[in-house]
Amino acid sequence: MNFEFLIEGVKSIFTGNGWMQPVMWLIGFILIYLAIKRDMEPMLLLPIGIGCILVNIPGTNVLTQAGVEGEGILSWLFRVGIEASEAMPILLFIGIGAMIDFGPLISNPKLMLLGGFAQLGIFVTIFIAVLIPGVFSIEDAASIGIIGAADGPTSILVAKTLGSAYLPAITIVAYSYMALVPIIQPPVIKLVTTRKQRLIRMDDQTIKPVPKLVKILFPIVVTIVAGLIAPKSLALIGFLMFGNLLRECGVVDQLSKTAQHELVNIITLLLGITIASQMVADKFLTLETLMIVGLGLFAFIFDTIGGVLFADFMNLFLKKKINPMIGAAGISAFPMSARVIHKMGRREDPTNYLLMHAVGANVSGQVASAIVGGLIIALVMG
Repeated sequence: MNFEFLIEGVKSIFTGNGWMQPVMWLIGFILIYLAIKRDMEPMLLLPIGIGCILVNIPGTNVLTQAGVEGEGILSWLFRVGIEASEAMPILLFIGIGAMIDFGPLISNPKLMLLGGFAQLGIFVTIFIAVLIPGVFSIEDAASIGIIGAADGPTSILVAKTLGSAYLPAITIVAYSYMALVPIIQPPVIKLVTTRKQRLIRMDDQTIKPVPKLVKILFPIVVTIVAGLIAPKSLALIGFLMFGNLLRECGVVDQLSKTAQHELVNIITLLLGITIASQMVADKFLTLETLMIVGLGLFAFIFDTIGGVLFADFMNLFLKKKINPMIGAAGISAFPMSARVIHKMGRREDPTNYLLMHAVGANVSGQVASAIVGGLIIALVMG
Protein backbone atom coordinates (compact mmCIF):
# COMPACT_ATOMS: atom_id res chain seq x y z
CA MET A 1 0.00 0.00 0.00
CA ASN A 2 1.33 3.44 -0.92
CA PHE A 3 1.37 5.74 2.13
CA GLU A 4 3.23 8.57 0.36
CA PHE A 5 0.22 10.86 0.04
CA LEU A 6 -0.80 10.23 3.65
CA ILE A 7 2.68 11.03 4.95
CA GLU A 8 2.94 14.20 2.85
CA GLY A 9 -0.50 15.30 3.99
CA VAL A 10 0.40 14.85 7.66
CA LYS A 11 3.69 16.75 7.16
CA SER A 12 1.85 19.68 5.55
CA ILE A 13 -0.26 20.11 8.67
CA PHE A 14 2.81 20.67 10.84
CA THR A 15 4.65 23.06 8.54
CA GLY A 16 4.00 26.70 7.67
CA ASN A 17 0.32 27.55 7.93
CA GLY A 18 -0.71 23.92 7.94
CA TRP A 19 -2.45 24.38 11.31
CA MET A 20 -5.14 26.34 9.48
CA GLN A 21 -6.50 23.27 7.73
CA PRO A 22 -7.54 21.41 10.93
CA VAL A 23 -9.17 24.65 12.10
CA MET A 24 -11.23 24.68 8.91
CA TRP A 25 -12.14 21.03 9.50
CA LEU A 26 -13.40 22.10 12.92
CA ILE A 27 -15.46 24.89 11.36
CA GLY A 28 -16.89 22.34 8.93
CA PHE A 29 -17.80 20.01 11.81
CA ILE A 30 -19.45 22.91 13.67
CA LEU A 31 -21.58 23.78 10.63
CA ILE A 32 -22.59 20.12 10.26
CA TYR A 33 -23.42 19.97 13.99
CA LEU A 34 -25.58 23.10 13.80
CA ALA A 35 -27.38 21.70 10.76
CA ILE A 36 -28.09 18.25 12.22
CA LYS A 37 -28.33 18.79 15.96
CA ARG A 38 -29.70 22.33 16.10
CA ASP A 39 -31.68 22.23 12.82
CA MET A 40 -30.21 25.60 11.78
CA GLU A 41 -30.65 26.04 8.00
CA PRO A 42 -29.69 22.37 7.48
CA MET A 43 -30.31 22.45 3.73
CA LEU A 44 -27.49 24.96 3.35
CA LEU A 45 -25.19 24.57 6.35
CA LEU A 46 -24.83 20.82 5.86
CA PRO A 47 -23.40 21.03 2.29
CA ILE A 48 -21.30 24.06 3.27
CA GLY A 49 -19.89 22.12 6.22
CA ILE A 50 -18.89 19.07 4.19
CA GLY A 51 -17.54 21.29 1.41
CA CYS A 52 -15.42 23.20 3.92
CA ILE A 53 -13.77 19.92 4.93
CA LEU A 54 -13.32 18.77 1.33
CA VAL A 55 -11.42 21.84 0.15
CA ASN A 56 -9.05 21.84 3.14
CA ILE A 57 -7.72 18.30 2.87
CA PRO A 58 -4.10 18.36 1.61
CA GLY A 59 -3.84 17.29 -2.02
CA THR A 60 -7.59 17.47 -2.60
CA ASN A 61 -8.73 17.26 -6.21
CA VAL A 62 -12.09 19.01 -5.76
CA LEU A 63 -10.46 22.34 -6.65
CA THR A 64 -7.79 21.33 -9.17
CA GLN A 65 -6.98 18.16 -11.01
CA ALA A 66 -3.36 17.36 -10.18
CA GLY A 67 -1.19 16.50 -13.15
CA VAL A 68 -3.79 17.40 -15.77
CA GLU A 69 -5.16 20.58 -17.26
CA GLY A 70 -8.60 21.29 -15.87
CA GLU A 71 -10.63 22.22 -12.83
CA GLY A 72 -11.88 20.22 -9.93
CA ILE A 73 -15.62 19.74 -9.61
CA LEU A 74 -16.13 22.51 -7.03
CA SER A 75 -14.03 25.03 -8.93
CA TRP A 76 -16.06 24.25 -12.05
CA LEU A 77 -19.37 24.65 -10.22
CA PHE A 78 -18.24 27.98 -8.77
CA ARG A 79 -17.09 29.30 -12.15
CA VAL A 80 -20.20 28.21 -14.04
CA GLY A 81 -22.87 28.67 -11.38
CA ILE A 82 -21.69 31.83 -9.60
CA GLU A 83 -18.63 33.53 -11.08
CA ALA A 84 -19.68 33.60 -14.74
CA SER A 85 -23.41 34.19 -14.44
CA GLU A 86 -24.64 34.29 -10.79
CA ALA A 87 -27.06 31.63 -12.05
CA MET A 88 -27.51 29.70 -8.80
CA PRO A 89 -28.66 32.55 -6.49
CA ILE A 90 -30.85 34.01 -9.25
CA LEU A 91 -32.54 30.69 -10.07
CA LEU A 92 -33.18 30.16 -6.37
CA PHE A 93 -35.40 33.26 -6.44
CA ILE A 94 -37.86 31.48 -8.76
CA GLY A 95 -38.53 28.95 -6.00
CA ILE A 96 -38.71 31.64 -3.32
CA GLY A 97 -41.24 33.59 -5.39
CA ALA A 98 -43.35 30.46 -5.86
CA MET A 99 -43.50 30.06 -2.07
CA ILE A 100 -44.65 33.60 -1.31
CA ASP A 101 -48.26 34.74 -0.94
CA PHE A 102 -48.36 38.50 -1.49
CA GLY A 103 -52.02 38.65 -0.43
CA PRO A 104 -51.40 40.14 3.05
CA LEU A 105 -49.17 42.83 1.56
CA ILE A 106 -51.61 43.73 -1.23
CA SER A 107 -54.44 43.89 1.31
CA ASN A 108 -52.46 46.26 3.55
CA PRO A 109 -49.98 48.10 1.27
CA LYS A 110 -48.63 50.40 3.99
CA LEU A 111 -46.69 47.36 5.19
CA MET A 112 -44.40 47.89 2.19
CA LEU A 113 -42.97 50.92 4.01
CA LEU A 114 -41.87 48.68 6.87
CA GLY A 115 -39.98 46.45 4.44
CA GLY A 116 -38.21 49.49 3.05
CA PHE A 117 -37.14 51.05 6.34
CA ALA A 118 -36.06 47.68 7.74
CA GLN A 119 -33.13 47.91 5.30
CA LEU A 120 -31.71 50.97 7.08
CA GLY A 121 -28.98 48.95 8.80
CA ILE A 122 -27.51 48.06 5.40
CA PHE A 123 -26.55 51.64 4.64
CA VAL A 124 -25.33 52.43 8.17
CA THR A 125 -23.09 49.34 8.08
CA ILE A 126 -21.69 50.27 4.67
CA PHE A 127 -20.77 53.69 6.04
CA ILE A 128 -19.06 52.17 9.11
CA ALA A 129 -17.18 49.54 7.09
CA VAL A 130 -15.82 52.18 4.69
CA LEU A 131 -14.57 54.25 7.63
CA ILE A 132 -12.40 51.40 8.97
CA PRO A 133 -9.00 52.57 7.72
CA GLY A 134 -7.23 50.43 5.15
CA VAL A 135 -9.40 47.31 5.49
CA PHE A 136 -12.48 47.23 3.26
CA SER A 137 -12.97 48.79 -0.16
CA ILE A 138 -16.32 50.33 -1.04
CA GLU A 139 -17.16 47.12 -2.94
CA ASP A 140 -16.40 45.01 0.12
CA ALA A 141 -18.29 47.39 2.44
CA ALA A 142 -21.38 47.32 0.22
CA SER A 143 -21.28 43.53 0.11
CA ILE A 144 -20.95 43.32 3.89
CA GLY A 145 -23.80 45.77 4.50
CA ILE A 146 -26.31 43.69 2.53
CA ILE A 147 -25.92 40.95 5.18
CA GLY A 148 -28.34 43.02 7.27
CA ALA A 149 -31.21 42.04 4.98
CA ALA A 150 -30.79 38.41 6.13
CA ASP A 151 -31.14 37.37 2.49
CA GLY A 152 -28.56 34.80 1.40
CA PRO A 153 -29.13 34.87 -2.40
CA THR A 154 -29.04 38.69 -2.52
CA SER A 155 -25.86 38.73 -0.42
CA ILE A 156 -24.21 36.27 -2.80
CA LEU A 157 -25.27 38.21 -5.89
CA VAL A 158 -24.12 41.60 -4.57
CA ALA A 159 -20.77 40.27 -3.32
CA LYS A 160 -20.11 38.43 -6.57
CA THR A 161 -21.19 41.28 -8.86
CA LEU A 162 -19.06 43.81 -6.97
CA GLY A 163 -16.10 41.44 -6.93
CA SER A 164 -15.72 41.31 -3.16
CA ALA A 165 -12.82 39.19 -1.93
CA TYR A 166 -14.93 38.06 1.04
CA LEU A 167 -17.73 36.21 -0.76
CA PRO A 168 -17.44 32.97 1.32
CA ALA A 169 -17.42 34.80 4.66
CA ILE A 170 -20.30 37.07 3.63
CA THR A 171 -22.36 34.06 2.50
CA ILE A 172 -21.74 32.07 5.68
CA VAL A 173 -22.55 35.06 7.89
CA ALA A 174 -25.71 35.97 5.93
CA TYR A 175 -27.15 32.46 6.12
CA SER A 176 -26.08 32.04 9.75
CA TYR A 177 -27.97 35.15 10.80
CA MET A 178 -30.99 33.95 8.81
CA ALA A 179 -30.90 30.82 10.95
CA LEU A 180 -30.40 32.84 14.15
CA VAL A 181 -33.47 35.06 13.64
CA PRO A 182 -35.38 33.36 16.54
CA ILE A 183 -32.44 34.01 18.86
CA ILE A 184 -31.36 37.52 17.82
CA GLN A 185 -34.61 39.34 17.09
CA PRO A 186 -36.66 38.84 20.30
CA PRO A 187 -34.21 40.55 22.73
CA VAL A 188 -33.58 43.37 20.23
CA ILE A 189 -37.31 43.97 19.80
CA LYS A 190 -37.89 43.96 23.57
CA LEU A 191 -35.06 46.47 23.97
CA VAL A 192 -36.80 49.07 21.78
CA THR A 193 -40.47 48.43 22.66
CA THR A 194 -42.60 48.60 25.78
CA ARG A 195 -45.00 45.86 26.88
CA LYS A 196 -47.89 48.20 26.09
CA GLN A 197 -46.65 48.48 22.51
CA ARG A 198 -46.19 44.72 22.21
CA LEU A 199 -49.80 44.24 23.34
CA ILE A 200 -51.27 46.32 20.51
CA ARG A 201 -53.91 44.27 18.72
CA MET A 202 -54.60 44.53 15.00
CA ASP A 203 -57.97 42.76 14.93
CA ASP A 204 -59.55 45.84 13.34
CA GLN A 205 -57.18 45.56 10.36
CA THR A 206 -58.52 42.37 8.85
CA ILE A 207 -56.56 40.91 5.94
CA LYS A 208 -59.15 40.90 3.16
CA PRO A 209 -59.18 38.33 0.36
CA VAL A 210 -57.41 39.62 -2.75
CA PRO A 211 -59.00 39.02 -6.19
CA LYS A 212 -57.12 36.56 -8.37
CA LEU A 213 -56.67 39.13 -11.14
CA VAL A 214 -54.88 41.47 -8.72
CA LYS A 215 -52.59 38.67 -7.56
CA ILE A 216 -51.71 37.92 -11.18
CA LEU A 217 -51.08 41.56 -12.08
CA PHE A 218 -49.06 42.28 -8.93
CA PRO A 219 -45.82 40.43 -9.91
CA ILE A 220 -45.97 41.87 -13.43
CA VAL A 221 -46.40 45.46 -12.20
CA VAL A 222 -43.71 45.08 -9.51
CA THR A 223 -41.26 43.75 -12.11
CA ILE A 224 -41.82 46.76 -14.36
CA VAL A 225 -41.67 49.32 -11.54
CA ALA A 226 -38.58 47.75 -9.94
CA GLY A 227 -36.89 47.60 -13.33
CA LEU A 228 -37.47 51.31 -13.84
CA ILE A 229 -36.31 52.23 -10.32
CA ALA A 230 -33.36 49.85 -10.02
CA PRO A 231 -32.51 48.05 -13.29
CA LYS A 232 -29.63 46.23 -11.58
CA SER A 233 -32.17 44.47 -9.34
CA LEU A 234 -34.14 43.10 -12.29
CA ALA A 235 -32.50 39.67 -12.30
CA LEU A 236 -33.52 39.11 -8.68
CA ILE A 237 -36.90 40.85 -8.75
CA GLY A 238 -37.81 39.47 -12.17
CA PHE A 239 -37.12 35.86 -11.24
CA LEU A 240 -38.78 36.31 -7.82
CA MET A 241 -41.92 37.66 -9.47
CA PHE A 242 -41.81 35.03 -12.20
CA GLY A 243 -41.91 32.36 -9.50
CA ASN A 244 -44.84 34.12 -7.86
CA LEU A 245 -46.68 34.34 -11.19
CA LEU A 246 -46.30 30.56 -11.55
CA ARG A 247 -48.02 30.24 -8.18
CA GLU A 248 -50.85 32.68 -8.76
CA CYS A 249 -51.83 32.14 -12.40
CA GLY A 250 -53.40 28.77 -11.61
CA VAL A 251 -52.61 27.08 -14.92
CA VAL A 252 -49.12 25.68 -14.20
CA ASP A 253 -49.53 24.11 -10.77
CA GLN A 254 -47.00 21.42 -11.61
CA LEU A 255 -44.36 24.01 -12.48
CA SER A 256 -45.17 25.96 -9.33
CA LYS A 257 -44.75 22.85 -7.15
CA THR A 258 -41.52 21.95 -8.95
CA ALA A 259 -40.15 25.45 -8.32
CA GLN A 260 -41.11 25.31 -4.64
CA HIS A 261 -39.61 21.88 -4.00
CA GLU A 262 -37.31 20.22 -6.55
CA LEU A 263 -35.77 23.42 -7.95
CA VAL A 264 -35.19 25.00 -4.53
CA ASN A 265 -33.75 21.78 -3.10
CA ILE A 266 -31.35 21.15 -5.99
CA ILE A 267 -30.10 24.75 -6.21
CA THR A 268 -29.70 25.01 -2.43
CA LEU A 269 -27.72 21.77 -2.34
CA LEU A 270 -25.36 22.86 -5.14
CA LEU A 271 -25.13 26.44 -3.88
CA GLY A 272 -23.97 25.37 -0.42
CA ILE A 273 -21.20 23.05 -1.49
CA THR A 274 -20.13 25.46 -4.27
CA ILE A 275 -19.76 28.40 -1.88
CA ALA A 276 -17.64 26.14 0.34
CA SER A 277 -15.13 25.88 -2.52
CA GLN A 278 -13.96 29.37 -1.52
CA MET A 279 -13.43 28.47 2.15
CA VAL A 280 -9.76 27.64 1.71
CA ALA A 281 -7.93 28.11 5.02
CA ASP A 282 -5.45 30.85 4.09
CA LYS A 283 -8.23 32.97 2.57
CA PHE A 284 -10.88 32.38 5.23
CA LEU A 285 -9.01 32.50 8.56
CA THR A 286 -8.32 36.22 8.69
CA LEU A 287 -9.05 39.16 10.95
CA GLU A 288 -11.30 40.54 8.22
CA THR A 289 -13.58 37.50 8.54
CA LEU A 290 -14.12 38.22 12.24
CA MET A 291 -14.85 41.84 11.41
CA ILE A 292 -17.42 40.74 8.84
CA VAL A 293 -19.14 38.62 11.52
CA GLY A 294 -19.39 41.68 13.79
CA LEU A 295 -20.46 44.11 11.06
CA GLY A 296 -23.04 41.64 9.75
CA LEU A 297 -24.53 41.28 13.23
CA PHE A 298 -24.66 45.07 13.59
CA ALA A 299 -26.42 45.40 10.22
CA PHE A 300 -28.97 42.74 11.15
CA ILE A 301 -29.70 44.29 14.55
CA PHE A 302 -29.94 47.80 13.10
CA ASP A 303 -32.31 46.59 10.37
CA THR A 304 -34.57 45.11 13.06
CA ILE A 305 -34.49 48.33 15.08
CA GLY A 306 -35.11 50.44 11.97
CA GLY A 307 -38.28 48.52 11.15
CA VAL A 308 -39.61 48.76 14.73
CA LEU A 309 -38.89 52.48 15.06
CA PHE A 310 -40.50 53.30 11.73
CA ALA A 311 -43.63 51.42 12.81
CA ASP A 312 -43.65 53.65 15.90
CA PHE A 313 -43.31 56.69 13.64
CA MET A 314 -46.21 55.54 11.46
CA ASN A 315 -48.40 55.17 14.55
CA LEU A 316 -48.12 58.94 15.11
CA PHE A 317 -50.31 59.42 12.02
CA LEU A 318 -52.49 56.29 12.00
CA LYS A 319 -55.87 55.91 13.65
CA LYS A 320 -55.54 52.13 13.52
CA LYS A 321 -52.27 51.49 15.26
CA ILE A 322 -49.66 48.98 14.07
CA ASN A 323 -48.01 46.70 16.58
CA PRO A 324 -44.41 47.96 16.25
CA MET A 325 -43.06 44.42 16.43
CA ILE A 326 -44.46 44.00 12.91
CA GLY A 327 -41.75 46.39 11.71
CA ALA A 328 -39.04 43.90 12.70
CA ALA A 329 -40.52 41.42 10.20
CA GLY A 330 -39.52 43.83 7.42
CA ILE A 331 -36.22 42.01 7.02
CA SER A 332 -35.96 39.43 4.26
CA ALA A 333 -35.76 36.25 6.36
CA PHE A 334 -39.03 34.78 5.10
CA PRO A 335 -41.02 33.27 6.79
CA MET A 336 -38.89 32.92 9.95
CA SER A 337 -39.14 36.53 11.05
CA ALA A 338 -42.95 36.59 10.65
CA ARG A 339 -43.24 33.48 12.82
CA VAL A 340 -40.98 35.00 15.48
CA ILE A 341 -43.11 38.15 15.68
CA HIS A 342 -46.32 36.12 15.87
CA LYS A 343 -44.93 33.98 18.70
CA MET A 344 -43.78 37.06 20.61
CA GLY A 345 -47.25 38.56 20.32
CA ARG A 346 -48.84 35.33 21.58
CA ARG A 347 -46.50 35.28 24.58
CA GLU A 348 -47.64 38.75 25.57
CA ASP A 349 -51.30 38.00 24.83
CA PRO A 350 -52.34 34.44 23.83
CA THR A 351 -55.35 35.83 21.95
CA ASN A 352 -53.36 38.28 19.81
CA TYR A 353 -52.95 37.02 16.24
CA LEU A 354 -50.27 38.93 14.31
CA LEU A 355 -49.11 36.29 11.82
CA MET A 356 -50.73 37.55 8.62
CA HIS A 357 -49.71 41.16 9.29
CA ALA A 358 -46.16 40.01 10.01
CA VAL A 359 -46.16 37.97 6.80
CA GLY A 360 -47.16 41.09 4.84
CA ALA A 361 -44.19 43.01 6.27
CA ASN A 362 -41.93 40.00 5.75
CA VAL A 363 -42.68 39.59 2.03
CA SER A 364 -42.27 43.33 1.56
CA GLY A 365 -38.81 42.92 3.06
CA GLN A 366 -38.08 40.17 0.54
CA VAL A 367 -38.89 42.53 -2.32
CA ALA A 368 -37.19 45.53 -0.70
CA SER A 369 -33.92 43.66 -0.08
CA ALA A 370 -33.68 42.66 -3.75
CA ILE A 371 -34.36 46.23 -4.87
CA VAL A 372 -31.83 47.62 -2.38
CA GLY A 373 -29.29 45.06 -3.59
CA GLY A 374 -29.78 46.32 -7.15
CA LEU A 375 -29.53 49.96 -6.05
CA ILE A 376 -26.28 49.28 -4.19
CA ILE A 377 -24.79 47.53 -7.23
CA ALA A 378 -25.81 50.45 -9.44
CA LEU A 379 -24.46 53.09 -7.03
CA VAL A 380 -21.12 51.38 -6.43
CA MET A 381 -20.49 50.38 -10.03
CA GLY A 382 -21.79 53.70 -11.31
